[in-house]
Amino acid sequence: MRDDVSFELEDCNERLAQLVAEYADERPRGAAILRLRLGIDGERPETLTRIGARYDISRDRARQLHTKAAGELIRHATRTGRLPVPEYAHRYPVTARDSQLMRSLLTETYATDTDIAANDLAYLKLRLAGHAAADAKRVAGFVTQRIAAWRRKTNHRMTRLHDLPSAPGDADTSWLAQIDWPGGADRPAPLPTGSARALDLDDDGRGRFYLDKLGREVGFDSGLEARLLRILNSSARVRTFQDNPDSVLYRIGDDERVHFPTVAAELTDGRIVLIDVQPLGHVAFHPNRAKAEAARAYAHDNGWGWLVWTGSRLGVAGLRDRRVGSAAADTLRAQLDLGPVRWPLLQQLRAETGLDVLDFAALVLDNAWRWDRGPFRLSAPPSPQR
Repeated sequence: MRDDVSFELEDCNERLAQLVAEYADERPRGAAILRLRLGIDGERPETLTRIGARYDISRDRARQLHTKAAGELIRHATRTGRLPVPEYAHRYPVTARDSQLMRSLLTETYATDTDIAANDLAYLKLRLAGHAAADAKRVAGFVTQRIAAWRRKTNHRMTRLHDLPSAPGDADTSWLAQIDWPGGADRPAPLPTGSARALDLDDDGRGRFYLDKLGREVGFDSGLEARLLRILNSSARVRTFQDNPDSVLYRIGDDERVHFPTVAAELTDGRIVLIDVQPLGHVAFHPNRAKAEAARAYAHDNGWGWLVWTGSRLGVAGLRDRRVGSAAADTLRAQLDLGPVRWPLLQQLRAETGLDVLDFAALVLDNAWRWDRGPFRLSAPPSPQR
């Protein structure tokens, strides 16, 4: 199994972004739906319900338009001689067994927090790799079935807790040391008592399970998110928590967007922390950093702590402190002095220095660079005016 916090996935995404950009010249709305559904810019894939709301269409119509756009994209790649796409063909070879492909796709799904669109992503990846439509559909179906089976099994286990005595001990508490607490000693705003996210709670791409600490079912978008909720549910340090406690506005250029942080948890000492789930390999993407900065400001304004939970012990602070070889860092700084860095130049630098994706993310965070994804563009902040 390949390391799925890697540049190899970024190579694939960059090629997909190029194809979608070309397709956008003919079908701008179809391309926009693909970008939203597949999370090409690095944000979590959108549910079909929210895509439908964005375009004032039904969820089923959003599904139809996405399916149509994916088919047209494949035909575009075929017509222009791009199929199979080398990056995808290397990662998902047509000679691989279904079980091998399924394991790779499931691992990627968890590592990239993309469960909500797992079937659509798996199908398109395999088609771009050169697999026949029927084969891609079959393997993508296996991926979806495995995720659904895990959800049913997890829901069964969590429901049983309702009738069992509380277990002694505590869950993983390493996340507590990573919380960014605000300065001052003001009394925190109270924990919200309802979810601010009502639009797509019943989208069939989402999972649900019973949490005995709350005495109700809670929805989740991904295995990574479900893992955090289970940790909070079993932690003796957490009194209660509220999923999607509020909406937070953030900006990408002139575009104002809405984000629903994953959960707010009230600790037994009365403090409250707002927690958002982001996979470790995605925390340095510009949209996710903009989202995190807005949510952090919201949390601190309420007297709450703030945490980006990655599912890794490294965390954002550890990633920021990661030691990176000077050769790659100096080369990137010199190139950025000349202007934005594009994908071919980064590929060359990777080949020359052995730079890996976590090293690169650490440099982005440490230097406050802007990493735009799909298509890739790395830029430095403007120099301060004298």
